[in-house]
Amino acid sequence: MHLNLHSQKGFTLAESLIVLTIFITLSSVTIFSLKPQQTMVEDEAFLTQLQADLYYAQNYAIAHQNEVLVIFIPNQYRYKMSEHKELKTILERKYSKSFYLTEGSIPLTFKFLPNGNVSGFGSFFIRTEKKTYRLTIMIGRGRFYVKEQ
Repeated sequence: MHLNLHSQKGFTLAESLIVLTIFITLSSVTIFSLKPQQTMVEDEAFLTQLQADLYYAQNYAIAHQNEVLVIFIPNQYRYKMSEHKELKTILERKYSKSFYLTEGSIPLTFKFLPNGNVSGFGSFFIRTEKKTYRLTIMIGRGRFYVKEQ
């Protein structure tokens, strides 16, 4: 009877470490390549939510025939919308600290009038680490848009 001790199959420690190193390297490359996508998605989500909230404030002003005050509070990373006369808050939202809002040709406080128009027109800026966006409120019917600089 012959017993063969070398017939056991398996991986050596060196082979296992090589495979593990390759796996970790490929995983980290994938994660780092997805990071820019995450910031782009975060920017898109914030801008979409902000536009939806501004449309809501405008529609609220029209529906309730009352002025709606829009206030951005950049040092607290939040904005709120309230009925101007009663100062009843109708919406308040916090946003990520990766966004920096700064005044442009309009201050960070304006109001939607009962007919849906805005009390002023102009632009303010939304900055991230890599991009700058301009929110422009047009004269007339309270239309606005966001554009990357």
